[in-house]
Amino acid sequence: MIEYVTHREAVSPDMVEGFFVGWPEPPSAETLIQVMDDSYRRIWAVEDGRVVGYVNAISDGVLNAFIPWLEVHPDHQGRGIGGELVRRMVASLEGMYAIDLMCEADLVPWYEDLGFQGATGAVMRNRSALQRHP
Repeated sequence: MIEYVTHREAVSPDMVEGFFVGWPEPPSAETLIQVMDDSYRRIWAVEDGRVVGYVNAISDGVLNAFIPWLEVHPDHQGRGIGGELVRRMVASLEGMYAIDLMCEADLVPWYEDLGFQGATGAVMRNRSALQRHP
């Protein structure tokens, strides 16, 4: 059974492995935990003492929130965990004017099924930042 936990320091590095598939410089478990713990909101999906998914949000705490990371472990994809993480995160951000996220174009329909709208945007990436946080 999957437990969804939201408090800081809910996860330890030994509970996290197998994420960031395809990243050129994947962050360490410690870095992921720091990002999650320092986020405005976080939700970990944990099964049998192992993280199987997570989502986080950063926010001004008033009107705007951004969901930078949603990931489900490759061994657990297709079980509805990602959708449940997003639904729980959106519920935790109730009352916000804007809840934004960026995703690959092929994922837009999946997010639309969860109530989001397709939009255009622009990004800037500093790959050297990944090397500073292994």
